[in-house]
Amino acid sequence: MPRTRHNAAFALITVAALSLTACGSGDPADPQAGPAGRAKTPTTDVVSAVKKNEAAAELLPAGVRASGTLSLASSVGAPPGAFYEEDGKTLAGADIDFADAVAKSLGLELKREVASFEAILPALGSGKYDLGTGNFGVTDERRKTIDFVTYINDGQGFAVRDDSKLKEVTDLTQLCGLTVGTGAGTTFEATLEENKHRCADAGEKPYEVKTYADQAAVWISLQQGRSDVLMSTINGLRYAVAQMDGLRFLNEFKRLDVGFAFKKGTPLAPAFQAAVNGLQEDGTYDRILKKWGTGKSAIETSRISPPEIK
Repeated sequence: MPRTRHNAAFALITVAALSLTACGSGDPADPQAGPAGRAKTPTTDVVSAVKKNEAAAELLPAGVRASGTLSLASSVGAPPGAFYEEDGKTLAGADIDFADAVAKSLGLELKREVASFEAILPALGSGKYDLGTGNFGVTDERRKTIDFVTYINDGQGFAVRDDSKLKEVTDLTQLCGLTVGTGAGTTFEATLEENKHRCADAGEKPYEVKTYADQAAVWISLQQGRSDVLMSTINGLRYAVAQMDGLRFLNEFKRLDVGFAFKKGTPLAPAFQAAVNGLQEDGTYDRILKKWGTGKSAIETSRISPPEIK
């Protein structure tokens, strides 16, 4: 099944499972914004007014300025990052808006292709794409082969059903004996697998990690009881539980800078960094965060491959 149709199908499942209304406009943080108390997907145009940043564009390699195009691989999951609208074709989300706004400020056209989260970083290394988006957290391990230009700060968190006895997770040994659902190829999977031994070390039953390629499947596993707890992005968790009955956000576990991803040594990074900082100066940056209700993810300035937040 083609990737686009696969994601569209899961998006429709998500809409049904989460009772999301993928149309209209409104503030996702407003509990009165949609039918039955559900927020509508915001449609505020935050990109078309962006003007070309000549100083940032001058930092692009001459060949890129001449061609005027870049190939972009986008991972599509769930709001507020990147997702399909109700028609199963139209892409929306903060990642989409940030990429489009940066491209417009640089005078570039993005040739966007949807790709699976776990496939994008290796594909950048092989030269298949010029850059990728997918809420990619900046880690020291990834920095060995990937360059990042940061644009938000997100990170790792947990969600459970209302009937869970968990109140918060401050140490992964609190998950011992439970089944944890998460996305495949993510920092969440890596964190869980690296620390699984700690349960055995403490004489307790290890937790089981169940991974899914699509974010909708992760949520459905929690709703249907196949997972006891879900580990995902802080912004994604907060957004989703606000739309869903019977589920609750537990707590933030670890913050990470998030950035556009490039092949190591890319000459594109300085231009993208300047473009993000330019969007902060002209107010576009704050408008995108406000649109998606992610103001707590603002960064002071864009950086190129900063050290992982410990």
